[in-house]
Amino acid sequence: MDTDALTAGTLQKLRATRPYPALSLTMPTHRRAPDNVQDAARLRNLVATAGTRLKADERVAREARDAVKAQMDRAVAEVDQRSALEGLVILADSNEYQIWYVPRTVPERVVLSDTYLTRNLVAAKAGARLYWVLGVSAEHATLWSGTNEDLREEDGRGFPLSPPHVNFDPEHQARSGDTPSIYVNEDTRNFFRKVDGNLRAVLTADPRPLFLVGLPPALALFDEVGECAGAAVSKVAKGTTSETSAPELLKLLGPALEDWHAQSAAAVRARLDDARSSKSFAGGLDEVWAAVRERRAGLVAVEEHFRQTVEVTDEHLEPVDPASTPPNDRVREDVVDELIEAALDTGCEVVFCADDSLVGHGRIAAALRF
Repeated sequence: MDTDALTAGTLQKLRATRPYPALSLTMPTHRRAPDNVQDAARLRNLVATAGTRLKADERVAREARDAVKAQMDRAVAEVDQRSALEGLVILADSNEYQIWYVPRTVPERVVLSDTYLTRNLVAAKAGARLYWVLGVSAEHATLWSGTNEDLREEDGRGFPLSPPHVNFDPEHQARSGDTPSIYVNEDTRNFFRKVDGNLRAVLTADPRPLFLVGLPPALALFDEVGECAGAAVSKVAKGTTSETSAPELLKLLGPALEDWHAQSAAAVRARLDDARSSKSFAGGLDEVWAAVRERRAGLVAVEEHFRQTVEVTDEHLEPVDPASTPPNDRVREDVVDELIEAALDTGCEVVFCADDSLVGHGRIAAALRF
């Protein structure tokens, strides 16, 4: 599964208490060769570590150990290297297993507990810039799910969609004095109304920014007969077909996506500037950590690839070098993901910014509620 599937209901189930041990295995992965060659060996080593941990844990009965290990082995056999992103999360107990491919680096780790570790999934979901793309013409309507710079065509939710028939007679229109166009045809208008209705249902169930792609007459008609076009963040006047591929569509969308990212970044900067002016600002990992724990953070902005290993001392976070720090209960390898999950649990908004955009504030900042 990818993080698109991490709904509130799914997260609630993952966080539910279950019989010990619930195994969470996380490791960084690579999308492409030659870097991904090492991933299979790393996974085997991590699975061996998990087996050793299970065997050494006196709280785990042999039957439970064998059941969890069997589920873990099934998960490993099902891992598809072609689906690899930046991180892999495997969750397993005695009755089930789940495989998650996440677009965010995660630490290499094995955790045994009475619930699954969810912080890396939550942070990856928060960091994914999700959006919808609708390619529309008189002959087809295709919906794409966008995550950062990836696109996946939706097969469901009422898409893809084609008109039942096209009753277009350009010669008749020319004889009657009209400019021949399929976009003044009543069948096309009805088709676009159907597309708009299906899209409204999608946006109601899963609200995201919407990009529309189509020839100018198609975009104009879609705007005229429906409601969704008015909410689109961008309209790209380029033609597509039912055979348009994800890379081709991304190329068409490039300038619109860049403009959307720039506007989003400017809005975040403005909110942080207002927070500094009103003295309701926190900067740096330690200050933001405290604000989140005290439920005072209304907005947390963090650089996309910010990572920091820390040791918790006297309720403060001290950065440490993981290579020279012995593992202990106070060391947090993925404290940024932990902070993001805690912030979201308090209703705080979390946004990710370009690397080095917050370098003057310790790469993470917050606008406070009070």
